[in-house]
Amino acid sequence: MANPSSSPSPSSHGRILQFAPFQSIVDDGFWRRLSALKLDTLRVDQSPIPISGFYAPCSHSSVSNYMTLLSESLPSDSNAQSLLEPVRGNRNKCPIPGTLLNTNTMESFRALDKGSLLKAEAKRILEDICSGRAEEEPSVLLRFLVISFADLKKWGFYYWCAFPALVLDPPATLLNLKPASEVLNSDEVVSLSAACSEWRNSSVTTDVPFFLVSINSNSAAILRPLKDWEFCKGEGQKVLFGFYDPCHLPTNPGWPLRNFLAFISLRWNIEKINFLCYREKQGSADMTLSLIGEALVSPPSAWRDPQCIPKAVGWEPKGGKLMPRFVSLAELMDPERLAVSAAELNLKLMRWRTLPSLDLDMLSGVRCLILGVGTLGCEVARILMAWGIRKMTLIDSGRVAMSNPVRQSLYTFQDCLNGGEFKANAAARNLKQIFPAVEAEGIVMPIPMPGHPIAAKETDTVLESCKRLEDLIDSHDITFLLTDTRESRWLPTLICSNKNKIAITAALGFDSYLVMRHGAGPMPTTSPCATAADVGSTGPRLGCYFCNDVVAPIDSVSNRTLDQQCTVTRPGLAPIASALAVELLVGLIHHPDKINAKGEIAGSIVSSSDEQPLGILPHQIRGSLSQSSQLTLLGHSSHSCTACSEAVVAEYRQRGLEFVLQAINQPTYLEDLTGLTELKDSVGSFKLDWVDDDAINEEDGDDF
Repeated sequence: MANPSSSPSPSSHGRILQFAPFQSIVDDGFWRRLSALKLDTLRVDQSPIPISGFYAPCSHSSVSNYMTLLSESLPSDSNAQSLLEPVRGNRNKCPIPGTLLNTNTMESFRALDKGSLLKAEAKRILEDICSGRAEEEPSVLLRFLVISFADLKKWGFYYWCAFPALVLDPPATLLNLKPASEVLNSDEVVSLSAACSEWRNSSVTTDVPFFLVSINSNSAAILRPLKDWEFCKGEGQKVLFGFYDPCHLPTNPGWPLRNFLAFISLRWNIEKINFLCYREKQGSADMTLSLIGEALVSPPSAWRDPQCIPKAVGWEPKGGKLMPRFVSLAELMDPERLAVSAAELNLKLMRWRTLPSLDLDMLSGVRCLILGVGTLGCEVARILMAWGIRKMTLIDSGRVAMSNPVRQSLYTFQDCLNGGEFKANAAARNLKQIFPAVEAEGIVMPIPMPGHPIAAKETDTVLESCKRLEDLIDSHDITFLLTDTRESRWLPTLICSNKNKIAITAALGFDSYLVMRHGAGPMPTTSPCATAADVGSTGPRLGCYFCNDVVAPIDSVSNRTLDQQCTVTRPGLAPIASALAVELLVGLIHHPDKINAKGEIAGSIVSSSDEQPLGILPHQIRGSLSQSSQLTLLGHSSHSCTACSEAVVAEYRQRGLEFVLQAINQPTYLEDLTGLTELKDSVGSFKLDWVDDDAINEEDGDDF
């Protein structure tokens, strides 16, 4: 059928050959994968991304096939190996190479020079034809382009596909186009059907969309790859140039034929071309649906110039107009999944810009115990969520009062009605309403306190609370001490010291605040935050909340006036202290030494902030709103501390809850044990004025 020696010159007979446009369809998985690739790997990089599209021969008499983009169309990551790995297909997914240009802004998307982009892709196709690459890799004749903008805040995607096609000038002339069953005799039809089925069923050739068909004088058909052209052009053989045709129309071939004709005429100097539009029905070759055509083609002489930039067409229309498309996944996504994606967006954007070492997986797995769900506790919980921390347990024994909602961000007016709901339960429930993916649990329980003697009949209840608090601290990674009295922080501090658990304290005065991290325990213990071998290996231990005290924690609740019962603080104080407490935690868990990290001071030459992208890691932060000032302080543990000293922790380890009961019922016991009684007696002759209880309580918690 095709013989270069007998090819006539193009004539005016016939009609201009027209091609059914290629159409694209993009699976939701493609956009999900692109979003993940953009957030986790590409970030602000707008470099072209090699991708793969997939298509197959038409398999229905009334429906054309599309070029499809799937999740596997994109590389799994941006490393060179992943980008260069060939994509293998199957009989239903023939891969074709493409390029994705994803812009960072809508303005950049609109500003892309689409004409120049199309010409550049067409030039690459022409170069592949002239170099012979198209013979070895025929799929390059179907090279495509996608430009896009991903609005990751709203899960909306603007995109436009192009299927570059070289423009023949003059246009190809169609001399004949009929079903293959009408062009070939019955033996040739049977043989060609069998040969096509063999080609399609072979794993080596099933995804190769262009091929040669030779039919000898005995009506035997053989399919060969394009590189075997020299074996096919001998005398006495009919030669068809076959391709997988996605089009179903009986009057027009599909878009892939455009560049195939250009390749045949330019590479092999053939002007009269017989082609086979291969189509299927229910997975088998269908010679009634498949077409055989004859066309006259004359490639422009300029194409042989290496510097030639060929004319090209190929931008996919939408509704008959040349314009981009838009798809929104927000409506298709589960609302909770959408919320999680949106919540993680800011954190991933932070990694783009300045914090590539930010460990989001670690943050999402951290378990936080919040003791006290007042103004500080509410703010801390919300900021923890913003940092991607999802697992929280909130402890409080109080109820929501009418004065709370305006200051405590997790409560509403409805929570105050009928005597007020328990804060722990209301806070956990409202956290889930704010962000359904948070794993928040509220526990209503009091915290046993020294200086608050208990009756004998209450002993079992108090011991149960002590044991439960111990178990909770043990099962969490971090404990926040945000309660409203000094003495309620003592037992959690002691347990954290014993178990070598991270503890963060925030406390408020009228216009001042204290935020601090407690140091490691006095003896080696096993902890998920630090190994036993690490404890004490970095020098003196950092102190806890009680290390600067010269008195044991005592009852600060009884006999209080109204202004003493309510912590009177400036409204802006709690959010500042809460934010610093969470930021201190995030810096601490990202530090290689975790709980054993040394305390750093702002401006100090020994600061290691250059090594820590989150900045310095102080021990204590004290601030004053009235002075608009903030200090970073460093304090080591005290041998006389009533909460973390070796004497107290050793006694607790030896006697357990019996020791706790004695500390609760005997106000002077802790002072006697730690030597504070002797210290005060030794300096009594100097008649020093001790700081009174009210002054101490100025830096206590945030609620009553």
